Amino acid sequence: MARVWLFGDDVDTDQIVPGRYAPYMRPGEDVAQFAFIEARPDFASDAQPGDVIVAGENFGCGSSREYAPEALRRRGIGAVIARSFARIFYRNAVNLGIPVFVSATLAESLADGEQVTLDAGTGRLTSQSGSHELPAPPAFVREILDAGGIVAYVRSTGHFPGEPGGGGQT
Repeated sequence: MARVWLFGDDVDTDQIVPGRYAPYMRPGEDVAQFAFIEARPDFASDAQPGDVIVAGENFGCGSSREYAPEALRRRGIGAVIARSFARIFYRNAVNLGIPVFVSATLAESLADGEQVTLDAGTGRLTSQSGSHELPAPPAFVREILDAGGIVAYVRSTGHFPGEPGGGGQT
């Protein structure tokens, strides 16, 4: 079972990890401990591996700080589900191996702190209110996620998704 962390609209990267907690500002400290440190301090102290973030519109907007989704990855977040995502956050999350799903209605169907089970492979989320089907990501995104992120994917295949085999070798 995983806990739902419910957020509203327009959660920007500065709320996910404020700039003053950036890894280059605090060398040697794990950025995961600063996830939502000011916007939601209980997340910073209580989020567990496998927990699921559910949010409204425009999740991850703001600057393109890769350390924001990196903090969530290091925290072990099982997935982020939102009505919509900022494109750069969505891409950074996929590249880091974090499952992301778009759902227009899930935020209204779940309560903060509710216990759920998510099968990220099938997109099935089960909660007290029933089963919810999430739209499956495109095949190339599933391949990246299955590999554990874009770096792991390229290391194992020798190319980027969509390229002919070996086209991305260095």
